[in-house]
Amino acid sequence: MFKTLPDDTAATVGMLINGTPFRAPAGCTVAAALLLAGITPTRTTPINESPRAPYCMMGVCFECLVEIDGAPNQQSCLVPVAEGMRINRQLGKVEAKL
Repeated sequence: MFKTLPDDTAATVGMLINGTPFRAPAGCTVAAALLLAGITPTRTTPINESPRAPYCMMGVCFECLVEIDGAPNQQSCLVPVAEGMRINRQLGKVEAKL
């Protein structure tokens, strides 16, 4: 359902998504990489664990929250992918680490 336009010259970035290696186009957001990897939902709600996935792709709706490199509650639509990044779905209630 979600795919990029073909471009054989595009650089890619390696990351781990839920512990599985994945390569995404350099410059794309974490949300786009998750959608390319077929990862939906990307989180569940804290109250009743309803599934959620990226929606607005511009930082307004907060539906795309994930854990990035151990930090929870990251808006994946605003974070560009980086080499070696560790991305995990955020399931249920997650407390921020202080």
